[in-house]
Amino acid sequence: MHEHELSYMGPRAFSHDQSQDAEAEYDRLRDLARQEASQRNSCFQRSQEAYSSGDGAKAKELSEQGKAHGRKMDDYNKQASDFIFRENNADGRVAADTIDLHGQFVEEAEEILEERIKYAKSHGQDHLHVIVGKGNHSVNHIQKIKPRVEQVCLELGLQYATEENAGRIYVNLTGGPADLATAPVPSHPHYQQHQQHQQHHQQSSGSYAHPQHAQAQQGTYAHPSHQQQPSYAHPHPEQEQTQQQYPSHQQQQYPQQQQQYPQQQQQQQGGNQDEIEQVVNAVLPKVLRKLEKACCVVM
Repeated sequence: MHEHELSYMGPRAFSHDQSQDAEAEYDRLRDLARQEASQRNSCFQRSQEAYSSGDGAKAKELSEQGKAHGRKMDDYNKQASDFIFRENNADGRVAADTIDLHGQFVEEAEEILEERIKYAKSHGQDHLHVIVGKGNHSVNHIQKIKPRVEQVCLELGLQYATEENAGRIYVNLTGGPADLATAPVPSHPHYQQHQQHQQHHQQSSGSYAHPQHAQAQQGTYAHPSHQQQPSYAHPHPEQEQTQQQYPSHQQQQYPQQQQQYPQQQQQQQGGNQDEIEQVVNAVLPKVLRKLEKACCVVM
């Protein structure tokens, strides 16, 4: 039976300077998911004990309670995944050929990457920069996202190479060699920092915006599950309890691709809105079906 490897790539979820409100919201959602996971595990354990003692009715009741807590856990984790994806992949933070997987569970990152690759290839993009982190803030400094990204590339027959910045992988989407010597140059960091400063100023000067409101202002590629609210499959109870961790307050910043003028970006973003809607609606059902196959069934 397959078990989801739901573990963070590292305690630090944001790949850029972020307001305390945004970081607190992400922490809150993951913490709520943790609490629901704990209650779910407790119900399942007591259900098994009741079943062993011959009380089938009590066992069924506790099992149903555990499943309810599991659904809430899934919902909170989905909200956290959506939220951190929007924050790390907002306008001015990543370009059209880059995806940032900070703050995702390994299984979440895999699903997002697979759909992002399909989207990029269907729109004629020949490469993708994948920000995976260096593992500096992971438990025992072990990179968790990078091995899974490499596995996805191998399964899809795509060649990849670790860039000079060890926290980023270059993927050739054409099936050819991943030659860093001919790979597109990352964007100028000054432009990224300028955009981050503007967004940080906007956040600090007014009330904190709900993730759905922020999304309406962003013209970048969307997380496959942003616009709907179904639950992810249940992770294994013991694995969930031991692997969820909190983000901290330190993280490397990563250079992005070549500088573009704001006017050009606005034109590109406006043209991509309709395409993004179509991609989200097309790929979400497949993601959910794949996750449902891996669901752990208790009793």
